[in-house]
Amino acid sequence: MSTPLNRTRPAGPERALPDTQQGMRRRNLSRVMHTVGAEGPLSRAAVASRIGLTRAAVSTLVDELIRSGLLEELGPERPGRVGRPGSALAVSGNGPAGIGAEVGVDHLAVCAVDLRGRVRARAVRHVPNRDRSPEPVLGGLTALIHRVVAEAEGEGLWPAGLAVAVPGLVARDARTVVRAPNLGWLDTDVGDLLPPGLPLTVANEANFGALAELWLGEDTPRDFLHVSAEIGIGAAVVVDGRLLHGNRGFAGELGHVPVWPDGPACACGGRGCLEQYAGEEAVLRAAGMEPGEDRVGLLAGRAEQGDAQVRRALHGAGTALGIALTGAVNLLDPQSVVLGGALSGLAPWLLPSLRSELARRTAGPACPVTVSALGSEGPLLGAAHSVVREVLDDPAAVAGRV
Repeated sequence: MSTPLNRTRPAGPERALPDTQQGMRRRNLSRVMHTVGAEGPLSRAAVASRIGLTRAAVSTLVDELIRSGLLEELGPERPGRVGRPGSALAVSGNGPAGIGAEVGVDHLAVCAVDLRGRVRARAVRHVPNRDRSPEPVLGGLTALIHRVVAEAEGEGLWPAGLAVAVPGLVARDARTVVRAPNLGWLDTDVGDLLPPGLPLTVANEANFGALAELWLGEDTPRDFLHVSAEIGIGAAVVVDGRLLHGNRGFAGELGHVPVWPDGPACACGGRGCLEQYAGEEAVLRAAGMEPGEDRVGLLAGRAEQGDAQVRRALHGAGTALGIALTGAVNLLDPQSVVLGGALSGLAPWLLPSLRSELARRTAGPACPVTVSALGSEGPLLGAAHSVVREVLDDPAAVAGRV
């Protein structure tokens, strides 16, 4: 997938850099990278015009970025412009790449994304991970990471960092999984079990899915609630283009919001949680179907054929989602709700009852509900693109490792 890298915010670094001469230089390097990434190919003069620096200052910054392999020159700009044509600049198609990984209940996935937003290598393994200890699961993920990195290096890329999406609560140290009920993990330091030497970020899969929607989605607002629905159900809140993490970093556990308090027991220790009615396995049980590969495809196929039991199960799941989302919408007042994850493929049968519950229960006008075009790819792409954004936000830090 290739996409503009800066669709949702103006050029400039996300992280705070010191107010020193060196900090200013690093911020300006970032401004150049974001501008070329969002609007390139551009000449030096065009970049200078957009970020408000002199052409001489921009040329110095550009030369440094070219030496570091972060920008490349494509040759003279297209003819037809007044004056001497400048050399067009673009973010490098080689050089740093973001490595994204995902640990799912029934799969492992890894991909490499270059600075232009293209997926250059990818590996997926379908394997049951529920109630397996972290060591063999992350050992399998490590093997996929090595495979993807080797393939990316064969195309002239090198890994700038690793981001891992997991279906659970992640501590603020961005490496410890505090609790992942659907995996059976508690207080697991993921960093100790993954390849050393790469800058590592671990985050909840719904958060990475929301970031993918923010960065890669079409016309995504800057305030929205992203629902990532698969075997578990997570959510992420985006406010003014930034994730709302909560005090401990645990915000968004929509799947464990009680829908019917006296309902069936949940792996989290509660009862009647949303996952027990709208998670993949719950929908399969209600539809009278056995778990297997491509569960969503099977459900969609049966629903399209008019299977009454499957349609009732999906109607019930949509109702439960609507009830759980009502509280979040009333509390947060987002511009929209975005349904992502694997269950987004079942949207035609989920949305009618979901929207009906929201419209009936919310205090104000009904909140729009849309479906992510990224589907189940969102968390993996969000993880890889988060590393790419780190490069754009502080290219000087990456250049120092070249």
